[in-house]
Amino acid sequence: MMRALVMDYPSDNKVLDIDDQYMFGKAILVCPVTESMYNQDGQADFGSVKKRELYLPGGTQWIDYWTGEKREGGQTINKETPIDIMPIFIKAGSVIPIGPDVQYAEEKPWDNLEIRIYEGADGEFTLYEDENDNYNYEKGLYSTIRFSWDDTKKVLTIADREGKFPGMLQKRKFNIIKIASDEDTGKESSEKFIQKVLYSGERINIKL
Repeated sequence: MMRALVMDYPSDNKVLDIDDQYMFGKAILVCPVTESMYNQDGQADFGSVKKRELYLPGGTQWIDYWTGEKREGGQTINKETPIDIMPIFIKAGSVIPIGPDVQYAEEKPWDNLEIRIYEGADGEFTLYEDENDNYNYEKGLYSTIRFSWDDTKKVLTIADREGKFPGMLQKRKFNIIKIASDEDTGKESSEKFIQKVLYSGERINIKL
């Protein structure tokens, strides 16, 4: 799940020696701050926002998770890094589900998931679910729901649910959010278009 950039971008020579960034899954580029930026000689300095240099792998576009700003891959940038924010970028075309705030898997039903669509390329994601507390998935007791994003048509397809398991939610809500940047002005922006979808296990096409 966490891996060096070279594993996803082997043809990009610039990622070969990068050891302070990593991919989290296929969609999320994480750029931790590994050197002190706001503490000089034991004294805290918050007089200005510091910057962290990072590299965006080539062959795709990247969207700033915090601002929605879209950047071309294949370049090194200096990203402002306030002390409470770690640079995170999302690969264009990603479909990312966001679950509820929970301390453990069965704390409450995951019946109201947020599905984030990052424009710029086609993409897909398969949502896997099982009983959470046993090994019955080894017997085939689990379900999958495939999400496919067509960037040209701006259509999200939620496929028929496959499989089943005891206690599976028969109906659920998906809050669909399309995240885009203002490419015309070049300004940092994050447009969020929300559409609520009631899903009962059958295929749905959603125009966004």
